[in-house]
Amino acid sequence: MIKEITAQMLDTESFIKEKVAEIKTAVGTGTAINALSGGVDSSTVTLLAHRALASQLRTVFIENGLMREGEPERIARLFKKLGVPVEIVDARNEFFSALRGITDPERKREAITQTFYKKVFGRIVMESGSVHLLQGTILTDVDETVAGIKRQHNVFEQLGINPEKAFGYKIIEPLIQLRKDGVRMLGRALGLPNEISDRIPFPGPALAARVIGEVTPERIATVRRATAVVERVLTGIKAFQYLAILHEDRVTGMRDGKRDFGLQIELRSWDSVDARTATPTRLSFDMLEKLAHEILADVPGVVSVTYNIAPKPPSTIEAV
Repeated sequence: MIKEITAQMLDTESFIKEKVAEIKTAVGTGTAINALSGGVDSSTVTLLAHRALASQLRTVFIENGLMREGEPERIARLFKKLGVPVEIVDARNEFFSALRGITDPERKREAITQTFYKKVFGRIVMESGSVHLLQGTILTDVDETVAGIKRQHNVFEQLGINPEKAFGYKIIEPLIQLRKDGVRMLGRALGLPNEISDRIPFPGPALAARVIGEVTPERIATVRRATAVVERVLTGIKAFQYLAILHEDRVTGMRDGKRDFGLQIELRSWDSVDARTATPTRLSFDMLEKLAHEILADVPGVVSVTYNIAPKPPSTIEAV
């Protein structure tokens, strides 16, 4: 049973001191690999681990082909300014090969998990001689996985999986007692800039969690462009998270006076504190029209744009 530390209970100074000591003890005189994705959780772990280990830490950004446009380079530049060197590892071919032909949501998540931990990080850890991987698992990840709502790619021990036996290395999860609001507080206390600490959440499976059906480079490119529009237009609104989803079925539309079987993008925006429950943001109709107009203009092949108004539960924040 994981003992939750709520944001109201969190003493960031004491928490940092305690976790730095735990990380140092776990790693000892060896080295640790750190998994950075640019999200709030992994970015906070990166600064926490860097404070604990300094040169004993090797921070790696896996370019899986499923990220936002230009994300690896942007995050590497930002962390370089914070004194943390970041190594970008190109694993796009491995991830798309693993996802080829898969449409079932849980099988997609499992394919990403196995590729990430066993193939890509397994290889990096083996080559480096390290036996520790640091990652930003939070309590909500565990809750959703254990409850069977959806398998989060970074949850193992709570499912009876021993990472050391399964992958050959131990996983350190310093944030596992916290939820998103607490992680944001901790990130700011560690010196994380607001552009990262206040960033909207992004799923572990990345844009693969926003493609219903098979994940291909072409379909990821479509949802990536739609994501760029949504994040540009909605930047500044007070929402917990906002995103674009690419549906599997083609829908009938019209283009240049002719019938066009095109793509459908579903938009979601959420008000929430910790992601356990959420309600759709009450966006104005003018805002919805602006989003639809820009997506139809900027994203090739899209003929339909919808907005989700179902709360969580029964909906979930991500689609897959």
